[in-house]
Amino acid sequence: MSSMIPTLTGEVPGAELGTTLVHEHLIVSDPQLDRDLPHAEWDEAAVMTEAERQLQALAELGVETIVDLTVPGLGRDVRRVAELARRTSVRILAATGWYTSDVLPHFFKLNGPGRLVEGPDPLLQLFLGDIQEGIAGTDLRAAIIKVCSDRAGITDDVAQVFTAAAQAHRITGAPITTHSDPSSRGGFDQQKLLGRLGVDLARVVIGHSGDSTDLGYLRELAAAGSFLGFDRFGMIHAGSDENRIRMLLALLDLGLQDQLLLSHDAAIFSRITPPSWRAAHAPHWRMDHLHRRILPRLRTEGLDPALERRLMVDNPRRMLTGA
Repeated sequence: MSSMIPTLTGEVPGAELGTTLVHEHLIVSDPQLDRDLPHAEWDEAAVMTEAERQLQALAELGVETIVDLTVPGLGRDVRRVAELARRTSVRILAATGWYTSDVLPHFFKLNGPGRLVEGPDPLLQLFLGDIQEGIAGTDLRAAIIKVCSDRAGITDDVAQVFTAAAQAHRITGAPITTHSDPSSRGGFDQQKLLGRLGVDLARVVIGHSGDSTDLGYLRELAAAGSFLGFDRFGMIHAGSDENRIRMLLALLDLGLQDQLLLSHDAAIFSRITPPSWRAAHAPHWRMDHLHRRILPRLRTEGLDPALERRLMVDNPRRMLTGA
């Protein structure tokens, strides 16, 4: 646990992070596909210009920090994102981890302790190197660990990622955030495994919890100590914002305001759901949606400035620092 947080433009005290979007993606890509099957909508110069414009617009809305959870498996390019951080006034935090909901690349099956090519766990080496030294040969360090499970549950390969993440958490104190499948109540298995691996569940975010309309499920996740990610506002193909608002207000009424985190899981560019698809099918799935539409709506429902600050400033700071 540290009060100092590594950003892509230098370390800052946690108290200076300010209004923070805790689960976003700037550029989601796939290096091999980008090389062998280029996406028709990808133009790096144009995307960087658009990203700079959107980030500056966020700054004008009061957003001070973004946590970019684009990790290996989603095409992380820390040098590209660091350039955006230098060109704008929004702080950007990088993440380590490996994004898979089922299988890992074959390399990880054959290399590591007790495997065909005996040696240290390459996932753990990656995570520790990213957090303690720097990502991809840079001095840009990760501030958080991202893991994933989905409807297939905790597969053997997913468990391998969670195990390495838990070890890295225990060594460095870095928090862990997840992609979960609320429809199968997947957060329970995530908490069970991480707890068994020695992770402090109060340093865990169960991502996408806000897509659930099962209040009992959400209360049990919170009772175990974890943060709940209401982090897909605008993502209408995964659930309605009306339901997210309804469940958020229900949890606030239960006094769980210290365990709620708000964000979008949005991207400037993603080859998985490219800009033309988003414009047609999820037009509000953008990083300004909370400030332009959701927070104003919540204010009409009684969200006062102190509670808004807790959700957007204090909770992200506590999650990231452990303070």
